[in-house]
Amino acid sequence: MSKSIRPDRSGAKKANPANAATEADTAGDEAVSKEAAAAPAAEPSPEAAPSVMEGLLPAQQEGQRCGFVAVIGAPNAGKSTLVNQLVGAKVSIVTHKVQTTRTPIRGIAVEGKSQLIFIDTPGIFKPRRRLDRAMVNAAWSGAGEGDVVLLLIDALRGTDKDTDRILTRLADVRQPRLLALNKIDKVKKDDLLALIAKVSGRVEFDEIFMISALTGDGVKQLTAHLAQSVPPGPWHYAADDMSDVPMRMLASEITREQIFLRLHDELPYAITVETSQWKDFKNGSVRLEQTIYVERDSQKQIVLGKGGQTVKKISMESRKELAALIGRPVHLFLFVKVRENWSDDPARYREMGLDFPKS
Repeated sequence: MSKSIRPDRSGAKKANPANAATEADTAGDEAVSKEAAAAPAAEPSPEAAPSVMEGLLPAQQEGQRCGFVAVIGAPNAGKSTLVNQLVGAKVSIVTHKVQTTRTPIRGIAVEGKSQLIFIDTPGIFKPRRRLDRAMVNAAWSGAGEGDVVLLLIDALRGTDKDTDRILTRLADVRQPRLLALNKIDKVKKDDLLALIAKVSGRVEFDEIFMISALTGDGVKQLTAHLAQSVPPGPWHYAADDMSDVPMRMLASEITREQIFLRLHDELPYAITVETSQWKDFKNGSVRLEQTIYVERDSQKQIVLGKGGQTVKKISMESRKELAALIGRPVHLFLFVKVRENWSDDPARYREMGLDFPKS
């Protein structure tokens, strides 16, 4: 049974996100929360584990359905935004930077008697580096796991070389194929119809939907169709599970999201975050230690900022979101380290949940 993110039902005092985002001190390459520094040195609880829970599966009921929906598309098509909208909670990070999603993320939703498991895959594009190849391989692997494959296209951008490559390979996929055109609120109707004709001329789709992942327009109709498309069978997860992503990984992703949101133009793509320590304290708070890996010292200075101000702000925003997510006070310690060519290190790929390409 996979561990899944679920609503916090512990008796711990709920965190006020405004209070959780206390200012961080910076010493060298470390961003330390004043709140954390002043926190009592309570012994970790015996579990001392990431805040994930194993839910009890409900008894199978007549008419139940359950299946995997692989959401694929070119980078920045809106896949993560759509999955978050479908799940009704944030399970995948979203930024303006292309290829933000690096590994398939599963989000879970219930529609009537159907449990839908959405696989948010990395954007599919022409890979140039080892990390690119690992991400594209992961995306097609996620597509292969789906009972239904949903291709999402940014209607505003239309088709491009990346979409053309996806359509070529999608023609050989045997699972039911759905097409969703995103951002329809920004495109004229005639242009939408022309795009539908162009794409459906390449690949035959079982159904076509026009949606806005951001506003939710059209998503209800898509969800209803998916609920009837997945095969009959028992649910794989508890009714209130939202994701099977380990909380450590989600915590790392949230900090990486804040880095990209704050340093979108200045920082190169080659950056990763690892959660090296997670301690649950008896007073209900959580201590997290995370390391931000960059490839050059100049990148480290960008992340730190003048006098450590940039990493301090990243820490504050990340801590605020983590506290809201788990409903508990969070003491976050950030470290910034240079690891040259980390993207050629198999251990970093294992940490991200990716297979390491040999060449």
